[in-house]
Amino acid sequence: MTKKILKGGEYLIRDIPCDDVFTPEDFSDEQRQIGETTEQFVEKEILPHIDEIDEQNFDLVVEGMRKCGELGLLMIDAPEAAGGLELDKATSMLVSEKIAPSGSFSVVYACHTGIATLPLIYYGTAEQQDKYLEKLITGEWLGAYCLTEPGSGSDALGAQAYATLSEDGTHYILNGTKQYTTNGGFAQLFTIFAKIDKEHFTAFLVEKDFAGLIVGNEEKKMGIKGSSTTQIILDNCKVPVGNLLGEIGKGHKIAFNVLNVGRFKLGACVTGAAKYAMLEGVRYANERKQFGKTIGSFGAIQEKIADMTANTFAAESLVYRLAGLLDDKLATIDKSIDDYYVEYQKGIEEYSPECAIAKVFCSDVLAHVVDEVVQIHGGYGYCSEYPAERFYRDERINRIFEGTNEINRMLIPGMILRKSMKGELPLQSEAMKAFESLMTPSFEELEDVPFAAEKDLLKNLKTLFLILAGAGVQKYMLKLGDEQEILMAAADLAIQIFAVESAVLRAEKIFPSASERKRDLLLAAVKVFSFNAAETAGSAAKKGAFYIEEGDNLTMILSWVRRFSKYDATGLLQAKRALASATLADEKYLF
Repeated sequence: MTKKILKGGEYLIRDIPCDDVFTPEDFSDEQRQIGETTEQFVEKEILPHIDEIDEQNFDLVVEGMRKCGELGLLMIDAPEAAGGLELDKATSMLVSEKIAPSGSFSVVYACHTGIATLPLIYYGTAEQQDKYLEKLITGEWLGAYCLTEPGSGSDALGAQAYATLSEDGTHYILNGTKQYTTNGGFAQLFTIFAKIDKEHFTAFLVEKDFAGLIVGNEEKKMGIKGSSTTQIILDNCKVPVGNLLGEIGKGHKIAFNVLNVGRFKLGACVTGAAKYAMLEGVRYANERKQFGKTIGSFGAIQEKIADMTANTFAAESLVYRLAGLLDDKLATIDKSIDDYYVEYQKGIEEYSPECAIAKVFCSDVLAHVVDEVVQIHGGYGYCSEYPAERFYRDERINRIFEGTNEINRMLIPGMILRKSMKGELPLQSEAMKAFESLMTPSFEELEDVPFAAEKDLLKNLKTLFLILAGAGVQKYMLKLGDEQEILMAAADLAIQIFAVESAVLRAEKIFPSASERKRDLLLAAVKVFSFNAAETAGSAAKKGAFYIEEGDNLTMILSWVRRFSKYDATGLLQAKRALASATLADEKYLF
């Protein structure tokens, strides 16, 4: 049976067979070996120096990146023709996940291999790639990406930096200031966005030694202290015309398409960080004694460990499911065509809603995990000699990086509704079917099979999303995009649906071949996460109903919210205790 390649957002209106999703259990031997290589690199080369790196010993950072280059970890996304490995997205995400325990170093790595290198790969001319790409993928040079300005963050197109063609036509003269440039203090190549003639938003490749480029002081940050974050000041900076990247006035395509991958990679990275942080909490819970017993034996701590485990399982399932979607889509593109990377970018853009979901959901999971790890440590979690304190500070930026979580939440339903308006997604007709189905009471009994209750929850949550989306569109029409609170409530519902479905489909896929112990743990993880997600989704839907409707219509929709967000979590306490006991006993991530 041929696998059907879903469109972006289509998960909201389709039932997906579990065999169609990619999971970590599907990794090849080669992928596992690359993951192990990355893990060993972090363990041997970075973690022993992590305190020095956090004290901004950038020589160690640069040296570490050079070693990454020697191991091939900087060339995973680069084309073979340019000396790269051109591996799939699942492998790229696996490396991002495994690099995550390196703390600040992972930020340097993610920036360099993502937003700093991908613009050149996707949009660079043959001459530009010949000149710069080998240096970037070997670690000889490090890269940076300059989009944000003091006065423009989320509104990237409101940038004030500008470029003017020199009188002799050989150079563009750039002026302006870029803010929060990751890798700014040691990068040799910058992708800088400026408006030609203060109008046409355009990207440029700018070398550190070009006249007029000034690197500002290091920002004094709350966390990720071992990464470099500076202003980049452009004072009549001379850039050869041959260093214009892409097309004049099309810089927004570069900025936003590359950010889709950046959001996805961040999802993988924070998932790896969540696994690592959680295990620090577990080890501490096994060591710390109070009232004559280890604190891990207390139910209050066990509940924290169970929730962290279940949420991390969902995040991991979501990330690799999305990797599989992207890889399936990109595999349909003929690599021999001249505009391969144009089509490649369209393939990635197809899943821009899911990329935003990965960024938001996984960064929220990490936030929950590190908060609980600090709490498990008690007062010691607030002291810098314990890694929990660093985890807490380093985590916070992830909900701001790559577009704030608020911006991404608004993008998710906005992008899905735009697909519907273009006729790419039959959301309107499916919403009508959902409304019609409400008039016909359903008395179906759940099958006595694993994950039947969770699949019923999914079906109901999808119906609920369609009801609320339909009500929102009916009331506000094209002005719905201005109703940010409604969009964010819709996003929270869409995010939980994708996360629950990812966890359920993964568990269902691997269940038949799993050991009896693993089956019990899968059932427990899915139950614990589904309960948490149903509560979050139900709250978001209820909020959305109050935002959209009033009177009798509100009463009716609230009754549907109660009906469709129900989840039978019988055995929840036993499931939590089983997850916690296994995690404490193994002192490792269970899945």
